[in-house]
Amino acid sequence: MLLEVRDLHVEFKTRDGVARAVNGVSYSVDAGETLAVLGESGSGKSVTAQAVMGILPSPPGRVTAGEVVFQGRDLLKLKESERRKVRGAEMAMVFQDALSSLNPVLSVGDQLGEMFMVHRGMSKKDARAKAVELMDRVRIPAAKERVKQYPHQFSGGMRQRIMIAMALALEPALIIADEPTTALDVTVQAQVMELLAELQHEYHMGLILITHDLGVVADVADRIAVMYAGRIVEQAPVREIYKAPAHPYTRGLLDSIPRLDQKGQQLYAIKGLPPNLMSIPPGCAFHPRCPMAQDICRTDEPRLNKLDNYRQSACHFWEECLDG
Repeated sequence: MLLEVRDLHVEFKTRDGVARAVNGVSYSVDAGETLAVLGESGSGKSVTAQAVMGILPSPPGRVTAGEVVFQGRDLLKLKESERRKVRGAEMAMVFQDALSSLNPVLSVGDQLGEMFMVHRGMSKKDARAKAVELMDRVRIPAAKERVKQYPHQFSGGMRQRIMIAMALALEPALIIADEPTTALDVTVQAQVMELLAELQHEYHMGLILITHDLGVVADVADRIAVMYAGRIVEQAPVREIYKAPAHPYTRGLLDSIPRLDQKGQQLYAIKGLPPNLMSIPPGCAFHPRCPMAQDICRTDEPRLNKLDNYRQSACHFWEECLDG
């Protein structure tokens, strides 16, 4: 097991109260495996990833319970100096907004080369050569010339490739990609996802892919974990999720994907809004929006039940949901 997150809880203290952003999340990733974490904005996907990486803004955020076991070590018990050695070298993150994540006053070559100078003790000349090599690897044309350019001189897709190159620089065992195709057109999205899959296969890395778009992960993910209101509500192999979801929320996400065979028909949308994390509804957090909700859903919080060796669902009526 490369990474195992166990019963993770994260909260944010604000002027208006305590927001329970992550409420008992557990998942695992093996070397060479891709886990897609899905859900609407505010479901806790990115906060979970930040807690894993050790970059949670604190204050106001803090981990209140749980374990993050990476290659046999609980990262939450390490000193900050030790966690800093893990970040970049052993696990890395690709952020969703490449333009704001890159330093606008440093060339991309300097930013890529810094990884090698800090972690590998390379000279500036050798680090620049490695930067060019990485840019070639992520298919940025004319890398030798463009290594001296600044982030604003690259397109959105090329900036995202630079972010991937930075994550790959030290050949980490795990990469977390947080909405890596946000704000990219469909063609560039496909290119970025294809590149990530190819590099993952080449380096045999574990990959956690955070997204709200089920269409993006269909061809690249091995397993899917669906999050809602800070909890995982369903977890299953990707084929099983698409074939027959075992939670009404997952079914709603799938039904929201535009389909060519439904041209001219109204696009389905899940009614209502995600809950306020400072006042999560009792029982099943999804019940105010769920077409299958019954009285028990309003009072009893469903456990994440193991349906078989591969599937889990947190729904009182998962069998009815599977039957469609």
